[in-house]
Parts: sequence; structure tokens; C-alpha cells
Amino acid sequence: MPRTDNSVVIEAPLDYVWERMNDVESWPDLFTEYASAEILEREGNTITFRLTTHPDPEYDGQVWSWVSERTVDREARTVTARRIETGPFDHMNIEWYFEPEGDGTKMRWVQEFSMKPTAPANDEEAEEYINRNTREQMTAIKERLEQRT
Repeated sequence: MPRTDNSVVIEAPLDYVWERMNDVESWPDLFTEYASAEILEREGNTITFRLTTHPDPEYDGQVWSWVSERTVDREARTVTARRIETGPFDHMNIEWYFEPEGDGTKMRWVQEFSMKPTAPANDEEAEEYINRNTREQMTAIKERLEQRT
């Protein structure tokens, strides 16, 4: 089962990064890939939401959309998420970690997934794509958050 593990240090305070990264409705302003983020339900520390991407040039302009569930643990500064509508994935789980590093914040994403046999990519291709895309998104988020602090 593929597992990716990527991190970035954002030169911004932990509380600021935590708040911004857990404001799912604002993700289209932080991530370059998301066209929209819609909150479907809130229950305690868990939200259910729909993400829709911009057209994906690597997949002939395909627009992807799915529903995920996300639970935050403010005290531990962690988030666990999973796709409810899995699309081409058999499953997709993501753990987010936030911790102080110097004057900034280290943000780490660990993604565990597998692809369906009918998916447009196999596990190895998806792992390469997810690693590349995660690094691109983390770079964009880093730049945007650092510019706004």
C-alpha cells in the first residue's frame, strides 16, 4: 500500500498556520489545485466537505470532485482525514501534523492510499503524482502564508 510523507517549513507562527490550514472554505485561496471547497456538515471537531479541482492538465482537463471527512485535534496539532467518495482510489487517508520549528511551523502530510483497478493510474504512478503535486501545493501554501503574515 503506497504511503507518501512530505513536509515544509513555513516561516509563520504555528497558531496562524494552524488556523489557516483548518479553514477549509479558504482552501481555494491557498491551494492552486482547488476551484471550490464546500462544507457539507459540522459535528464537533469533524467536518464533511466537498472539494472540486480546476481542470487537471495531466488527465486531459479532467475536473475531480470528492467528499472527505476531516477531524482536528487542536491540542495535539494533528488532523486525520479520509475520502468518503473515493473516486479512483480504493481508499485515501491523510494525516496532517503541525509543529513549531525555529520561528516557523513545520507542516507534514502523510498520505496512505491505494488505487482501484479501473483508475487512470496504478499505485506507483499515483504515488509519483501525489508526491509531485503535494510538493507543489506545499510550496504554494508556504509562499501564500508567508506573504500574508
